[in-house]
Amino acid sequence: MTKPIFVLGGPNLNLLGTREPEIYGRETLADIEARLAGQAGPGSLVFRQTNDEGQLVDWIQEASRDGAALILNAAGYTHTSVAIRDALSACTVPVVEVHLSNPAAREGFRQVNHVAPVANATIAGLGAFGYQLALDAARYLVSEKGQPEP
Repeated sequence: MTKPIFVLGGPNLNLLGTREPEIYGRETLADIEARLAGQAGPGSLVFRQTNDEGQLVDWIQEASRDGAALILNAAGYTHTSVAIRDALSACTVPVVEVHLSNPAAREGFRQVNHVAPVANATIAGLGAFGYQLALDAARYLVSEKGQPEP
């Protein structure tokens, strides 16, 4: 069986569709998951969200061990978490960072990014569509590593 691509989300992404829709859009996390599942096919994704930093670290480690690649929206932890950065630096699978908005064009505190330096690629500012591009990027990076495409 081919290893799945892990799609992990950080804090407050469970509020998508209602939290600041002018910034993050009106699509829910369930909408994004359904679209990606249709794009990826049955059983080829592990899709999870948590508001807990430690849980996210555990899932990153699991993705490294059991996955083909990792798509990560660390949300607010992007700007604050050295623990997530360290987990990603130990990750043995390709990592694609994704953000709905463009953090580089927002508040000053969002200019700090602990994820980008340890990710293979970053997709930002394209709303929910960015997840579809992140899935394509993850598949590309897996194929470049010579692993079977998930």
